[in-house]
Amino acid sequence: MRTRSAGLLAATAAAVAGLLAGVVQPAAAAGLPVEDHFARGFLAGFTTPDQGAPGADDPSCRPGAAHPEPVVLVHGTFENRNDNWRGAAPLLADNGYCVYSFDYGGAPGGWVQGTGPIEDGAAKLAAFVHQVRAATGAAKVDLVGHSQGGMMPRYYLKYLGGAAEVDQLIGLGPSNNGTTLDGLTEFGRRLSLLEPANSFLAAAGCQACVEQEVGGPFITALNAGGETWAGVRYTVIATRDDEVVTPYTNAFLPAAPNVTNLTVQDQCVLDQADHLELAYDPIALTDVLNALDPAHPRPIPCQVVLPVTGPLS
Repeated sequence: MRTRSAGLLAATAAAVAGLLAGVVQPAAAAGLPVEDHFARGFLAGFTTPDQGAPGADDPSCRPGAAHPEPVVLVHGTFENRNDNWRGAAPLLADNGYCVYSFDYGGAPGGWVQGTGPIEDGAAKLAAFVHQVRAATGAAKVDLVGHSQGGMMPRYYLKYLGGAAEVDQLIGLGPSNNGTTLDGLTEFGRRLSLLEPANSFLAAAGCQACVEQEVGGPFITALNAGGETWAGVRYTVIATRDDEVVTPYTNAFLPAAPNVTNLTVQDQCVLDQADHLELAYDPIALTDVLNALDPAHPRPIPCQVVLPVTGPLS
């Protein structure tokens, strides 16, 4: 399976490289190269989840006065800490943030993560935040999550003491109010996980997929009594072209003084980023920078971003 997958990943990377070159990323200090398209980032990081994306997990990094909270990146369903964050991690590091990442919801070293029970993933997040705070001396962290990774931390905030340890939660296409199983099936199909010759779900199942179903008991319990905490700031960044969190408005949190809900197409009508692309989208990543540092807002880069149009095999 790994030999076949590696060949397919390399072939796909070669096919998309010419078409997808030249997209402009948000302005950053000179430093690490910032990946600007999901397909290239996913292919580069998929088989090495034991490594963080460039810019992440520097043990010598200490937060400075400008950015006192370390940033913890939380990957989504079927993804891992490397393939999900090869855009955000170097961009944040280049802009002076201490960036950390971890895997959850999968076998140690497994290429596919984020499929186990969401409660277990939240417990792993809680333990990881404790490690980051101990290593850096920071009182709190900021969380940036994609898909399940933007929703799962809310379990940590609600049930595991995270509200006292987190300054803000930024979600890229988070499944805050659940999604349809059609959406989750589409996600798996696009990542080639539902095809007969390479069916991860058939072999191992996906408890996190079931728990993210709209109207299901997990989402219902998580949202009961209010979806946010007064002491935490929330930013949700969504795309109208989301084919996984469906409808895309299910990403949004209820209006409140500490909640900002953004749609990339409201900022740039040319943006065509879908769910997979959102973690690499220049507009979405600019929104992340602006949420982390609202005192120094960056201009929104408006250009066409091509969506992923098929499975990676």
